[in-house]
Amino acid sequence: MPMTYFEKDTIVSGLGISRIGRKTGIPGLELTMEAVRDAIADAGLTPEDIDGIATFGDTLPSEVVDSLGNDAADVGVGFGTGGVLTPFMSALVAVSEKRARHVLVYRTVQMLGGAMTGSTASPLLAPLADPPLEPRQPGTRRKLKPFEDINVLLAAHAYSAANWVAMHCRRHMEMYGTTREQLGWLAINSRRNAGLNPRAAFRDPMSMDDYLTSRPISTPLGLFDCDVPIDGAIALVVSHSDYAADCPNPAVKVEAVGGAYGSDGWFHRDDFPKMASSEAATEMWSRTDLTPSDVDVAEIYDGFTYLTFAWLEALGFCGDGEAGPFVEGATRIALDGELPLNTYGGQLSAGRMHGYWLLHEACLQLRGQAGDRQVARRPEVAVAAAGGGPIAGCMVLTR
Repeated sequence: MPMTYFEKDTIVSGLGISRIGRKTGIPGLELTMEAVRDAIADAGLTPEDIDGIATFGDTLPSEVVDSLGNDAADVGVGFGTGGVLTPFMSALVAVSEKRARHVLVYRTVQMLGGAMTGSTASPLLAPLADPPLEPRQPGTRRKLKPFEDINVLLAAHAYSAANWVAMHCRRHMEMYGTTREQLGWLAINSRRNAGLNPRAAFRDPMSMDDYLTSRPISTPLGLFDCDVPIDGAIALVVSHSDYAADCPNPAVKVEAVGGAYGSDGWFHRDDFPKMASSEAATEMWSRTDLTPSDVDVAEIYDGFTYLTFAWLEALGFCGDGEAGPFVEGATRIALDGELPLNTYGGQLSAGRMHGYWLLHEACLQLRGQAGDRQVARRPEVAVAAAGGGPIAGCMVLTR
C-alpha cells in the first residue's frame, strides 16, 4: 500500500500581504491585520470560518483573534523540525488531523522593535531550544549543541549570522573554487526581479561593479550579500483539500514537506559546509514521486547569498560545489530560464520576511497571478525552502 502523508490532505486557499516599507512606523498589529484580512477574503472565507491560528511572530495570536472577533485556537507545534516554516507545517498537520478546517498562518516583521523576545515570542519557537548536554567520555571532544555553539561564537566576537554564514561560504570557496562574482549573479538576478515587483524595498538595477564594490560586512560577504530589513506582514490560509472546489482563486496543493534540526550546530558537521538543508531536502523528496527536474520555479531562502547556494545543492538542482557555475551569468535562474529563482526579488532586494514572502510568491506563481514577474510558461510545480545553519524547512507545491 502506498505511503500517505499528512500534507497531501491540505491546500493553500488564501494569500494576503500588507504594505511593505522601511521604518514605516506602522504598528505591527495594523500590518498584520491588513495581510490577515486579505488572506481570509482571498480564500472566500469570513473571519468566523477561521478555526485555527499559527504564527512565527511578531503579533500575538490573541491580538489577531481579538481583532477578528472569533475564537480560533492556536494549533500548536504539530511539525517541530521545519525551522522558520514550522508554524505553516504545523497548520498542515492540524488540518490533516481535522483539528481545524481553515488555519490562518502569518508572519509580521518590523525594523524598529518587534523582536521576538519575552512575552512576544511565539511558542512555536520552542523546538529550537537545545536538549540537555550529553556526557563526554574522557579523551573525546564533545560536539557543541546549536545554541551552545552560538555562545562560543559570541565569546569570539562573531556577533552576527553574517559572520557564521561567511565561514561556510569561505570553506565552499576553498573546496570548490566558488567566486564572489558567482554570488554576485544571484544578487543581480534578485534585483532584476525586484524591479518588476512594486512592493520590493529596492528596485533600482544593480551591476556587477555595484555588487563587488559594496561595503564589506564579513569576508567574503558584502552589503548586497545580506537581506534587507523591512516592515510588513504575510498571511496564508491553509485549508483541507476538500475545500479546493470552493476556492475563488486556484488552490495550491501541498505535495511534500521536509524539515531538519541539526544537533551538530553551525560548524560541527562532518560534511561542513553543508547545513540542515541537506536533511530537510532528502526528507521532502522521499515523500513525493516528483524530482528536481519536475520543478518549474524555485523560491529559496536568501538571508545571505550563500544560503541559496547551499539550498540549490541540497535540493538537487545541481551537484555539490556546483551552485556557483549554476547561477553564473544569471541565465538559468532568470524568469525565462531553466529554473526561475526568487522571482519576487528575494530577501536580498524585496525584503526579509523569514521565508513567508517566498512561500507567498510560490503560490502566486502557481496561480498565474504574479503580474509582470509571472513566469511565462505557467508553472505547475514549485519548491519553497527556508532556513540556514542547523534549522531548515522546505516543501513542494503544485497547482
